[in-house]
Amino acid sequence: MMRDRTIWIALVSTLALGGCDLREAPGGMDAGGPVIPSVAGYAEGERILFIHPEASDSAVADTLTAMMSSPVLVVPELADVPESALANVYVFTNGIQPRGERGPFEYQPDVFDAPPGTPGYRPLRAVNLVSWNDPAQARLLKSAAEVRDGEARGELTIERPGAVVNMPFLTWPGGGER
Repeated sequence: MMRDRTIWIALVSTLALGGCDLREAPGGMDAGGPVIPSVAGYAEGERILFIHPEASDSAVADTLTAMMSSPVLVVPELADVPESALANVYVFTNGIQPRGERGPFEYQPDVFDAPPGTPGYRPLRAVNLVSWNDPAQARLLKSAAEVRDGEARGELTIERPGAVVNMPFLTWPGGGER
């Protein structure tokens, strides 16, 4: 029963975004209604845009709210979503600090597996914290395969703290408005 309720909460939350103006803009309201600011990241080697309106963990929601100057709702039940309903996001805790776009810890933008149109796409993402074992060797990674290869070579450590974030894509490789 709890699993069904959690899935419905996630589905309703995702569908509710259909009424929002998802253009790139600072947080807040405009004449057209609420605006959810987009965030840049990478999937399959390409720059993508996504939003993150909800998180299962209050500390994660606070970090994302501060990053975007737009509220991220806390939905603890997202942490109860079954593993099969999740894809991955890789969030960097150290490494390079590129000019311009950055992730929530001020390092490179997030990297996603399974973008829309590929097997395993899910808007709900399990947070994977990525740390370079030797930050001096850090480089920009743009695909989940590069992240996993770096882990296999011992360059990266990946920790999965159990946080889930709703992160629907706005643009993606081979699709979405650019």
